[in-house]
Amino acid sequence: MGLPGALAAAAARLPGLSLVPPPVLPGASLEPLVFPDLDGWRADDHRAAFATFLASCAALRAPPREVGPIDAPTLREGLRQACANATRLGTAEPSDLVARLFFEVNFAPWRVVPDKGGAGFFTGYYEPEVAGALTPGGGFDVPVYRRPDDLVMSGGGPTPNSGPVQRRDADGRMVPYFDRAAIEDGALAGRGLEVAWLKDPIDLFFMQIQGSARVRLPDGRVLRLNYDGYNGHPYLPVARLLIQRGLVPREEMSMARIRAFMEQDPQAGRALRRENRSYVFFKALDLGAGDGAMGAQGVSLTAGRSMAVDRRIHTYGVPVFVEADLPLSAPGAADPFRRLMIAQDTGSAIVGPARADLYFGAGDEAGAVAGRIRHPGRFILLVPRLARIAPGAP
Repeated sequence: MGLPGALAAAAARLPGLSLVPPPVLPGASLEPLVFPDLDGWRADDHRAAFATFLASCAALRAPPREVGPIDAPTLREGLRQACANATRLGTAEPSDLVARLFFEVNFAPWRVVPDKGGAGFFTGYYEPEVAGALTPGGGFDVPVYRRPDDLVMSGGGPTPNSGPVQRRDADGRMVPYFDRAAIEDGALAGRGLEVAWLKDPIDLFFMQIQGSARVRLPDGRVLRLNYDGYNGHPYLPVARLLIQRGLVPREEMSMARIRAFMEQDPQAGRALRRENRSYVFFKALDLGAGDGAMGAQGVSLTAGRSMAVDRRIHTYGVPVFVEADLPLSAPGAADPFRRLMIAQDTGSAIVGPARADLYFGAGDEAGAVAGRIRHPGRFILLVPRLARIAPGAP
């Protein structure tokens, strides 16, 4: 009969238990696979993936923090059923074999194939560590702003994550929010919105790209800052501009090359940053030193296991197996990366059904690795097999 047939038979015998259909992803089709089709599947550390999945399970018990894909209710219930099955294992630290069998029994692999052709596309991100202060002075004169109270969606409510953003001007009209240049020129000054002060505007720019930071204060304490909304203007990758203008060869592009360009010519660097009109706001979080950055799902991210996806398409908590060759060890290297990741975050630059940002942790070493990654690969979605759907549920 095979596993799918056995599950269908089991679903028919258990009231309320239904097969979860593969989701309909805008801009892509799904190609059914079996686990032996996944290159490197058996060699992965499934215990680590299981631990990261359990972190998402805690968030899945609560109502969703924000609206996701149209078919999210069914997929989310499938994830909750898988979480319930994980709890029935009786341990949060199963053997690697048990963890692998858990994923194979509870999920079915589907390759996401973009309609435009080609493979998936992966980048990397990390949590920067920068020098800062809670008050200005002593060279700390670059403000880090929290989300302003007058930043509203076009529908009228506050937006911590995405969507059209506006403000009401002096004449009572709703207009686009201040762009990067206006904010840098003082549009928000004097309103008490500063959560920290930095020495280097380049540090702030990279913080905004990554969506979080560890700010080391003069007394040695560390302030953890996390994404708390943006100004609604489209994100424009400055890497693309540098490549288009012939300033950095495509094959040499990395965050290190972007920083080097900005440091070597501060005026040109400032002008380049201002071409990206998007501007990110931050909030302080009470996180332990060992905790990863806070993802949009509301869980602490795990280096090498958490990923950011397009929230309009994918559901938080869903596992994704990544098959790619990445420059992990050095620039230009092609190290095999065969890893089961969990979707726990999002970002305004992460757009598309087979697009993901891989989280590598905090600090300069993680940043060096993350900054080199702009590579294709296979994006394999693990869809829950069964869900317990209440009568009348969508």
